[in-house]
This record gives sequence, C-alpha cells and structure tokens, in this order.
Amino acid sequence: MDLLGYRPKYITFDCYGTLTNFQMTEAVLPLVAGRIAPEDTATFIKDFRAYRIDEVLGEYKPYQQVLRDSWQRACNRWRIQYRSSDADAIVEAVGSWGPHPDVPEPLAKLASAYPLVILSNAADAMLRNNVDQLGVDFHRVFTAEQARAYKPRYQAFEYMLGQLGAERHEILHVSSHIWYDVIPAHELRIKHKVYVNRGYDPSVPFYEYAETTDLAGVPPLLGL
Repeated sequence: MDLLGYRPKYITFDCYGTLTNFQMTEAVLPLVAGRIAPEDTATFIKDFRAYRIDEVLGEYKPYQQVLRDSWQRACNRWRIQYRSSDADAIVEAVGSWGPHPDVPEPLAKLASAYPLVILSNAADAMLRNNVDQLGVDFHRVFTAEQARAYKPRYQAFEYMLGQLGAERHEILHVSSHIWYDVIPAHELRIKHKVYVNRGYDPSVPFYEYAETTDLAGVPPLLGL
C-alpha cells in the first residue's frame, strides 16, 4: 500500500506490542521455572497467548480478569497449580512496561505532524503508566474498558471512530497484530493500515496494508 500523499485526520495505534514492549515471555518464565520442562516453556507461553485471544471474544470483563482467567486455563491445561500470586505478578508486570527502543523518536516525529490516538485492549488504570512512558501527548487514548469490548471485536473500532467523529477513510491505523487489528480493520473497510511486523503474526498481504519491521519505518511512508 502506497501512503505517500495521504494525510490522515488521525493516526491510530495499537499499544501493547506495537508501541509498548509486551514482555510477557520474560514475565512468565520465572513463574513456571521448575514446574514445566524447559523445552516445553515456549509451548506453554503460546497456549497462554491463545487463551488470552479466546478470553477477549466474549462479553466484556476487565483486562486484569482476562489475564487471570487465561493464566488459570493455561495452568489447567498443563496440570500445574494455579497460584493467584502468579496472576498478580503478571498483572503488575503489564502495567510497568515501557516502549520498544525503536518507538520514541519516530513517534515524536509523527506527533509533530498528526494527532495521535491509541486504541488498546487494556484497562484505563493499567495503561496509564505505559502511555506516560511513550513520551508524547496523545489526542485521545481509548481502551477496551471504555468501549466495553476488545479488539478484534468491531465494537472497539466503532467506539473509537464514534468518539473521534471520524470516518473510516480519515484514519491510518498502525499495529503489530494481524489478528487483533489488521483483519478487523480491513473488514470494517478501514483502508489505510500499517503492519509493524514484530514477529507476533505472519504477514498476510491479502488484508492490504503497508508493512515495516519497526516504528521507524512509519514516518517515511507518509513522507516525513
């Protein structure tokens, strides 16, 4: 997708994984050390991610509960004891994470030219510290808590568009997640998208987006 010459009214971002360095593997490893064979930990972490995906598809519940319920399901699958203290540690860790190293400079460049917006699968209080560490002022920050729905549900995107008073063609949506963001944006006819390929998902060009490997690749797409 060629974005040169396109001037969005807003640039909208996913936060966790796209801007904030989502360090879930580092958070989980000490919690399963000695409880799962080292060669199985990568599979356990994939299962935990899969349960997080499944948990956001139903009726809204707070993100802290999404994490707790996903963790319990992963523990049950692997037949290890669920410890509430482990879930507490994961919740606390998520709220502490800062940006990917490649984020602050290009994000500041984008902020100098466009109003920036976040649409995150997060809770308001948890996300606040993550956003503060990004180093720019955002026009608006929207969460699943506000929308009462998580991406990839369309309700999350429709809530953001409604709050902004923006049409679909007026936003450029940037995310490192194909499943959570790119696919639903495509189905909602949000034409202008950038996939920041950090390795979470495979590229799927069918969904029509510009692709970069980090956030530094986004400003040049807009001629900045």
